This record gives sequence, C-alpha cells and structure tokens, in this order.
Amino acid sequence: MPSTVTLHRVLTASPEKVYRAFLEPDAVASWLPPYGFLCTVHELEARTGGGHRMSFRNFTTGDSHSFGGTYLELVPGRRLVYTDRFDAPNLPGEMTVTVDLAAVSVGTEISIEQRGIPDQIPREACYLGWQESLRKLALLVQPEIKP
Repeated sequence: MPSTVTLHRVLTASPEKVYRAFLEPDAVASWLPPYGFLCTVHELEARTGGGHRMSFRNFTTGDSHSFGGTYLELVPGRRLVYTDRFDAPNLPGEMTVTVDLAAVSVGTEISIEQRGIPDQIPREACYLGWQESLRKLALLVQPEIKP
C-alpha cells in the first residue's frame, strides 16, 4: 500500500523566498535532489495546470530516473500542491505533494506531506531523502546576501 511522509521545518527566510525556491528551475535543481544526486530540470511551468519534468542522476553510478507531474494549486508565498509520477514502469502510481508555508516571527514554517509513495520505495528512505533536500533548501534560502 502506498505510504506517506510528513515533514516540518522552520527557516530564517521569508515565505516568498522559500516559495520561489520551489518554482525556479535553477533553485529546484540545486536543492531538491538528495546528497549524491544531480538534478536536471527539463520543464517547469509554474502555474496551476502547468507541468514539471526532471531527472535525478546518481553521481556515483551514473544511473538516472525521471519523473514529472502537474501543479494543482499555487498560492504565492503560502501553498503549493503538485503531483509526481515516475517514468519507470516498476514505480507505478501518482504521488501528491502538499507544501504549506506560514510566516512566523523568525521566518517561515514549512509543512510538507507527500502521499502515494510507491511500495517499492521504503518510507524511511523517502523521509531521509527529504531531510537531506530540506537541509540544502535552508542553505539556499537562509543567507541574506546584500548588494
């Protein structure tokens, strides 16, 4: 039966900046893949009904997997809901990712839920990957670099 992971973080960056990191192709490529993987964003049309397509490549083995989906809901600075579907036939089904952002006194509170993770992916491995990705997200959005 497909599984679900939930994550929660507080980052010292504005909700608008964190939101942009989920939708700018270069930003996504820099933080989304877990450690040891590289990301190529092939398509990212950031609008409700728009699509995204990318691939992750294992830097050690060179193996890659691709996936894509559709943006179901985009509320700037507050919420993203999108689907993901692997292109590999051995990883069936569609996942839904919900990202809620809330302004808090120190920056942004992030809540993420990923539902529908294929049985072939251990839930704990998915959770570990998200933790690594969120560490990289923090390194991208938290610095305030002034001109």
